[in-house]
Amino acid sequence: MDKLRDFLKSWPGRILLILCLSPLALLGIESYFQSGVDPNQIAQVGEASVGLSEYQTAVNSRRSEILDQLDDASLLNEDVLHQQVLRGLIDRTLLEQQAGKLGMTVSDDTINRLLRREDIFKDENGDFSNEQFSAFLRQRGMNKDQLFAEFRNQLSLDQLNASIVGTAIYPMKAVSQLIELQLEARNIWLHRFNWQDYQQQVKLTNSDIQAYYDANKDTLKSDAMVNLAYVQISPATIKVDSVTKEELQQQYEGYKQGLAVVDERKISQILITGDNAKVRADKIKARLDKGESFAALAKKESDDPSGADGGAIGRFNPSVFGNDAAAVEQALQGLSVGDISKPIKTGFGYQIFTVTEDNGSKVPSLDSMREKLTAKAKEYKRQAIYADKVTAINDLAADGFSIEDIAQQENVVLKRLKDYRKENNTSVLAQPAVIKQAFDDFTIQDQAVTAGIEVGDGTAWVQPSNYRPTQTLTLAAATPQITQILRQQKASALALKDAKKLAAGIKTAADINKQPVSFQALGELNRQTTLLTEKERSLAFSKQAADNGIVVLASETEMGATVIIGDRIKTQQQSQLSATEKSQTAAIIRDNLGQDQLQDYLDYLRLVYKVEVNEANMAGAQGR
Repeated sequence: MDKLRDFLKSWPGRILLILCLSPLALLGIESYFQSGVDPNQIAQVGEASVGLSEYQTAVNSRRSEILDQLDDASLLNEDVLHQQVLRGLIDRTLLEQQAGKLGMTVSDDTINRLLRREDIFKDENGDFSNEQFSAFLRQRGMNKDQLFAEFRNQLSLDQLNASIVGTAIYPMKAVSQLIELQLEARNIWLHRFNWQDYQQQVKLTNSDIQAYYDANKDTLKSDAMVNLAYVQISPATIKVDSVTKEELQQQYEGYKQGLAVVDERKISQILITGDNAKVRADKIKARLDKGESFAALAKKESDDPSGADGGAIGRFNPSVFGNDAAAVEQALQGLSVGDISKPIKTGFGYQIFTVTEDNGSKVPSLDSMREKLTAKAKEYKRQAIYADKVTAINDLAADGFSIEDIAQQENVVLKRLKDYRKENNTSVLAQPAVIKQAFDDFTIQDQAVTAGIEVGDGTAWVQPSNYRPTQTLTLAAATPQITQILRQQKASALALKDAKKLAAGIKTAADINKQPVSFQALGELNRQTTLLTEKERSLAFSKQAADNGIVVLASETEMGATVIIGDRIKTQQQSQLSATEKSQTAAIIRDNLGQDQLQDYLDYLRLVYKVEVNEANMAGAQGR
């Protein structure tokens, strides 16, 4: 096993792991190699294809990987997942064909040499073992030719990938310049002109609105919306006021089983039978309480043959007592050596017990753990009730009940969301899984209640109505949106006019305090500051100031217009990177540039090789 782990950490081992087990590292999606071409194609890529089973395997693997990283499964966007997986498989197929066309291959000798170096295939003398190699192949259900073919394919892809990604150039001089830019700082004074302060001055005409509508009609679309009625439950919404003795005992038994404690107590008994058994048992208990010998009384009074041995019946074994085991165990609970139980009625008669020896582990009594066990019993009961309620609501939804009837029958709160959006959804049910179900064609057509959707630590059921698809807005419908856009644009232009006028009147630092508006002195800031917006950060470091001078900059920004005053830009020295850190930074930049080059190359290959997606199979695989 250690050899296998070491092999999988090696270069050829990682390749095999990629082929057989893990996510496809080259393109970032899950993939497994298939033998032959799947007749059920998802996509035709040049002369090759992406098979349906290959696609489904990749989707399932990628989904599992993502869900392992998510606390809330409803946050997974299935549409995006399917698109990314399909693109990754197509990209891989494109590269495979191009690698073959370019003659990028690896010889059998090279693969043999790589494999013969691996310890997993060596015997105790350090020599390559054909037996171990054969066992390795059998374990993975492949033959030597299949293994070599897949190795050769992956290594060819690696060659092509390296020839593209590994050729990105970003010189160290440029790295140093980039780092120095991040370390630049200057003292900054700021004044903002908010566009809202100018909107009353804006005059809009019908012709302004019409002109904007005509120029931007294709972008003025309504959002797809429904009205959504829903119910949502979670274990936290389930009230559990009390638990029974049986439920508490069940938790206690579970606790003891978890401890794996063996009851090593040896016990003795006095059994009393007959019509007056209870009266006799109470009298015997009274005599025991006065100090009489348990063994002596057992010999004299017990109706069980064990009385001859002083009542000794050996180690406590619950199975001996059948249905009375729980009652006997409760009577023995908490007893130390020499303690005597009260008389209890069992199927045998009335029994009195004493512990004569205890070599087992000490288990806390139920009473000492009552509070903790009660909390666990309530939680267990709460989860069970919650699971039953989820099943009940799912059954009602499947039977065609409306969301109103479900809420009433199951006594849950019915909630509503008006104008629930497919895009830009910021509601309390903005999770992709809910949106997908709410806008499902079947659900909308039948106005059906969906099956339960896991949302956080609970479940939601939704029923859409009044579906309004995306469509181009009429002039009347678009007018409020256009009015807002134009008002902000024109108000920002007025703000910028005042900003430029203010900036023109400032020549020296002494002029800052002479202006009719006040400036914020922000102190020394660098390019990473969060005190400025993105546009303001770009403006603040766009122009150098003269020695001992200032530069005054005015520009339209996110909130209207901004005037920024800065002194001379200087480079902070305390955060300088070492040569090693600069080299690492360069490597990261080059890798990012290489990935961009790879995407450009893939776009080129899409022009070279015809790519056709089977939309029907794709829709079927996505459950649409």
